[in-house]
Amino acid sequence: MDSYIIESNKKKSRMPARLDLVQSGTGLILGVFIWMHLLFDSSIILGKGAFHFVSKNLELAFLSDTGHGFPIAVFFAVIVIGTLFIIHAMLGVRKFPISWKQHRIIRDQMQMMNHSETNLWYIQVVTGFIMFFAGSVHLYVMFANPGSIDPYLSADRIVSGHMWPLYLVLLVSVVLHGNIGLYRLCMKWGWFAGKDARKSRKTLQTLKNRLIMFYLTIGILGLLVFVVIGINHRDNVGERYAAHATAIEQVHAMEDTRESEGVQTLEESQEPEESPVVEDNQDLEESPAMEESQELEESQPVEESHE
Repeated sequence: MDSYIIESNKKKSRMPARLDLVQSGTGLILGVFIWMHLLFDSSIILGKGAFHFVSKNLELAFLSDTGHGFPIAVFFAVIVIGTLFIIHAMLGVRKFPISWKQHRIIRDQMQMMNHSETNLWYIQVVTGFIMFFAGSVHLYVMFANPGSIDPYLSADRIVSGHMWPLYLVLLVSVVLHGNIGLYRLCMKWGWFAGKDARKSRKTLQTLKNRLIMFYLTIGILGLLVFVVIGINHRDNVGERYAAHATAIEQVHAMEDTRESEGVQTLEESQEPEESPVVEDNQDLEESPAMEESQELEESQPVEESHE
């Protein structure tokens, strides 16, 4: 009884609440980043040129005189996102079951209650565990190669580098973890609660499910497009899209030049030559001999009449 009184008189720490706040903040930033990141990556569905345009603008190419951008911008972005990722993961591990016994207790309670929110939390635990490893690999690749965001280089990494299984697992984990996390943040902090909390919950659940389906669809489609590009580009691994596009433009320019020269040659060969007969006739008409013969012919009838 004395020990209970002593424990109850202790000042409660606010540190868990502060850690929850930091975890929620980093989760919100990372969730929005995932939305934007998947949209940018899925621009490959519109074509290699569209993805190249997006990637170069992410490298701040619009601030560059040459238009090549600054890969160092990607380097710093990876550092910021990687730091937030590590902080969020370390704070999330606090609530993971750390032993098989705890895991069995949670599974038994989930089966007994069949509570949807608890099931979503468990999905976040599993996907978060997967992301801790798969996401770290992806961040390291981008950290070591900040200038490799390119249609061909990305496709080569996925196919020739045999990274597609990792990216497929990471894609599913990120979409589930991120969207479920943003939904649970709204529920935890009462965002968009409105006057009718039950109706707001159903609306957010519907939005969550639609966002998951949308991002899974465009993510898988984008990954398939990268796989097709990588298979067709196996013989030219390491080639950049910009160099390939420049070479194609030069070939087209040469073909256009040859076609224009051929048309000019054909036009010159088809020009009609001036007829020498016409010139001769004109010379004859203008010659003095012809003029004298015409005057004699005109004067002959006059002389006969005088005789």
